[in-house]
Amino acid sequence: MPVLSFAPLLQGDYLTWLLQGLRLSLLLTGLTLLTALPLAVFIALLRLSPWRALRVIGEGYVEAVRCVPLLVHMLFWYFGVPELLPAGIKEKVYAGNIEILSAWAALTLYTAAYMSEDIRSGVRAVPGAQLDAAMALGFSFLAGMRLVVLPQALRITLPPLLSQTLNLWKNTSIATVIGAAELMTQAQRVESASFRGFETFALVTVAYLSVSLVLTGLAQWAQHVVSPQGAKR
Repeated sequence: MPVLSFAPLLQGDYLTWLLQGLRLSLLLTGLTLLTALPLAVFIALLRLSPWRALRVIGEGYVEAVRCVPLLVHMLFWYFGVPELLPAGIKEKVYAGNIEILSAWAALTLYTAAYMSEDIRSGVRAVPGAQLDAAMALGFSFLAGMRLVVLPQALRITLPPLLSQTLNLWKNTSIATVIGAAELMTQAQRVESASFRGFETFALVTVAYLSVSLVLTGLAQWAQHVVSPQGAKR
């Protein structure tokens, strides 16, 4: 029976590779959150627009994105989209960090579709009379949403948005299929070099679990402290 030992993985190149993968996974999570949240707000506003054409566009985006697996989004942005670019630009794209950019784009569009539905639910939880009152006072639809409704809606939807952030953190692992050097890719690299599969993936499991527990704790804190009224809805 092989002897289990974590010591070789907690030093030298193996530890460096795992930490680099962890940093990239966290970076992808943070960057995606920064771009997905504004896009989600925009899509939610489209779906709540008084104009039917905009509602159709918003609904079409959400359904088109959510009905396609994230894996397909990743492969599309990595293999498909660059092929549409001019030859010179395509060469520069492939010479750069195309894996990270593709993963970022796919995660942003995918996460925004789900977050937009949470935000839309939060907006609908705010009494409609508040928007009517704002428009009666001279606010436009967008101004009433931005200044009156959205601040309340985001407070209500903070717990589910944090839950979506947890899903985002776990979804970064799918970027391994396009070669992004995130945590799972680096774990496979370490396992291939060290032949210590159990120890490697045990450490990776602990890393994913630790970050997930932190995000879960933030969601529970937000539910009970930051958004007590929203949690009761």
